[in-house]
Amino acid sequence: MPATEDTTILSAAGPAIILVEPQLGENIGMVARAMANFGLAELRLVNPRDGWPSEKARAAASRADHVIDAVKVFDDLASALADLNFVFATTARQRDGFKSVRGPVEAGRMLRARHGIGQRTGILFGRERFGLYNDEVGLADEIVTFPVDPDFSSLNIAQAALLMSYEWMKSGLEDETRTNFTGPDMKPASKEELHGLFAYLEGALEARGYFRPAPKKPKMVDNLRAVLTRAGFAEPELKVLRGIISSLDRFSPAMPRGDGSPGDDPRRLPAAAARARKAEAAGQIPDANGDDTEPPPVGGKGTDND
Repeated sequence: MPATEDTTILSAAGPAIILVEPQLGENIGMVARAMANFGLAELRLVNPRDGWPSEKARAAASRADHVIDAVKVFDDLASALADLNFVFATTARQRDGFKSVRGPVEAGRMLRARHGIGQRTGILFGRERFGLYNDEVGLADEIVTFPVDPDFSSLNIAQAALLMSYEWMKSGLEDETRTNFTGPDMKPASKEELHGLFAYLEGALEARGYFRPAPKKPKMVDNLRAVLTRAGFAEPELKVLRGIISSLDRFSPAMPRGDGSPGDDPRRLPAAAARARKAEAAGQIPDANGDDTEPPPVGGKGTDND
C-alpha cells in the first residue's frame, strides 16, 4: 500500500504518471527527470521489478529528488488508479474496444481542462518490453498515441513520459510558442544608418578596385545593397559591420596584420614611429602614410588586393 502523502500538493502539480511493472531503476529515474523538467511531481509505480526504493533511479533522476521522494508503490493497477477521475493509457498499437484515441496535443489540453475543474487525472505507461495488456488499457478512459513511424513505433518509456509531460506544460501556457528567455531587444537600424553603411562600404571597395569591369559597377552595387538590405540589421549590428570594414580598409601589404593601423591613426603612433626608425636605420625613407618607398618584392602583386 502507498505511504501517506499530502495529496493536495501533488495534485496541484498536474496529472499523475503511472508506470506498470517498470523493469529498470534507471528508466524510472529518467521518467522522474522528464516529469520535473515540465512541472509534474506525482509518480506511481505498480510492482517495480527490482523493488523500491532504488538508488539507480535516484541517480538517473539527476536531482529530481522531490519526484523520487514522493513515489508511491502499488500492488496492482486498480489500486494505483482508484482515486483518479480520468486516465489516459499510452499505446503505440491499435486496440480492440470502443475507447477514443487522442494525439498528444489534444490529450494535453484535455488533461489541463479537467485539472482546471478540480479533477484528478493520470497518464498510464506500460512495460519497457511490450507496453500494456488489453485489460490494463481497459481500466483507462481513453487512449493517447504518438504520431511515430509505424515501422519503428516503440518509444522508450522515459521518452514517452517526456512527450506527455511537455504537452501538459505547453497546454498551460497563454502562448504555446513562449520561451523562458529571449534574444536581445535591439532597435532596428534606420534607413539613414543603412545607407551610410552602403556609402562607406562602396567607397572602400572602390578604393580597392573591386568594381571591375567598370560598366558592371551599377549592377554590382545593386546586388551588394540587396544582400545587405535583406538581413534586416539592427543598429548595434551595423556598428559591428562598420568597425570590421574600417579595420579591413586600413590594412595593406605594407602594414602586416597585427602590426597596427596606418601611422595617421593617433592610437598607433608609437607603432608608426617604431617603423619609421626601423626604415631610417635601413636607409629607407617612409612615405607620408608610413609605407616604405622600396618597391614590392619581385613576384608580388604589390596591390592592396594581395
